[in-house]
Amino acid sequence: MALVYVDARNVLRSRWPNVPEEKLVRRAQDWAERHGHEVVLVFDGKAPPGAVGSGRESADDWLIREVPQHPGAWLVTSDRALREAAGSSAARIIGGGGFLGELEK
Repeated sequence: MALVYVDARNVLRSRWPNVPEEKLVRRAQDWAERHGHEVVLVFDGKAPPGAVGSGRESADDWLIREVPQHPGAWLVTSDRALREAAGSSAARIIGGGGFLGELEK
């Protein structure tokens, strides 16, 4: 089992038309259940049900603070700066578009 942190806005915007928030949450939860993972989708500000909102800080700042506290966690984002800041402790880094493709299988 892996703990998978997802930069939700980055994934939503990885394809046009953008995936609706609730659809992303549902697909990610289904994917996590099928593969035995725990998924944490992080949205800037307020989040839809089943996801985490970053409140007054950005989702990037939330992930930069949180991901290193969980060595071995996976990070899903295509944001280079976020990958550099939070990805050094991640066991695996997955691009937003690649992750969205996995959810559609």
